[in-house]
Amino acid sequence: MPKYQYKSRDKFGKEARGIMEAEGEDAVAQKLIQLGFTPISIAEAKESGLSLNFSSPATRIKFSELNMFTRQLATLQKAGLPILLSLSALREQVQNKTFKEVISQIIRDIESGKNLSGALENYPKIFNSLYLNMVASGEASGRLDEVLERLATLSEHDETIRLRIKSATRYPIIVVVAMIIGFVVLTVLVVPRYAKIYEQYSKALPLPTQVLLWINYAVTKLWWALIFAGIAARFLFKQYINTKIGRFTWDSLKLKVPVFGPLILKLSIARFTRITGTLMRSGIPILKILDISSGSTGNEIVAKAITNIRNNVMEGKGIAEPMKVSGLFPPIVTQMVSVGEETGKLDELLIHVSDYYDEQVDYTINNLTSLIEPILIFVLGLGVLFMALGIFLPMWNLMSIFKK
Repeated sequence: MPKYQYKSRDKFGKEARGIMEAEGEDAVAQKLIQLGFTPISIAEAKESGLSLNFSSPATRIKFSELNMFTRQLATLQKAGLPILLSLSALREQVQNKTFKEVISQIIRDIESGKNLSGALENYPKIFNSLYLNMVASGEASGRLDEVLERLATLSEHDETIRLRIKSATRYPIIVVVAMIIGFVVLTVLVVPRYAKIYEQYSKALPLPTQVLLWINYAVTKLWWALIFAGIAARFLFKQYINTKIGRFTWDSLKLKVPVFGPLILKLSIARFTRITGTLMRSGIPILKILDISSGSTGNEIVAKAITNIRNNVMEGKGIAEPMKVSGLFPPIVTQMVSVGEETGKLDELLIHVSDYYDEQVDYTINNLTSLIEPILIFVLGLGVLFMALGIFLPMWNLMSIFKK
């Protein structure tokens, strides 16, 4: 059925815009009149969803705003308010104009006959497959309030982890930025003055000094080429990691990075087990759960392992054995999953596995700064040593000339 983009006014003269599925423009006009709106213009929509660029930083909806919306909607549903009244109340509280318009369109879609999950499908950049499937399962089971509460808890847990990682990495980032600024200042302001002294003598300059002079020349004379090369490299890198091979290679390298690699793996597995356990409690079929989980881990290596698990489940096998074969899960985890399959309490034990990994993640994040410090000190020491050799080696060579 085609979609039509319309512009209308309500009985108070307030303008309303949106998209509606209908057989034709006349059907859209009749529906708007039935809803109490006066049609102004109706045209066939070229693209589905709201005509806003959600990938633009200016219109992007924050993760915290979506979490707040989910938590408040769960609370209102638990209180027994109708879905339209709940959404209308939330629309008035939202400060983000883009999100406010999205909620308005969701309300209009529900008024036109869609259910909540169907109305949310128009905005995949805001509501991902996990969100949509959980809402759909809540509507099918009549437990939308419980499902929304679980979804809110899951999203708030993800947000907490993000904020903690951001806080823990703030100090290392400041140190790295300060080191880069100091290196550039020394290269641009200090090295050229020494270079004038060295030019008076025919003795060859040491390699570290030559490298510093090359860097000085590139920064001062070829800065435009460096900017262009940086932009081109960033573009090519994004294009590469958007390919299947590139994404797999990049995710594999991330898991091998000291300190951060094990943390990323723990986060991915914790998210997989928590999502799987939560969705099983919501009554979603296991194959669909594994499809959703594989796309929600954020890492292609873990996603491939989950795909292998799904293939085994399709063949009538269990989950524990392919988890063991993948090599990503420690023995204690596979044993807990195996026990869960035997006792029929797999959802509970998956949540326990997720709690186990959350404890590991908490420990790593709490000690992240102390774990990174040795690496920072080593890199900083190499940088200082290189600068010192580049500046003082020629001076020592000149002193040997003067002695002669």
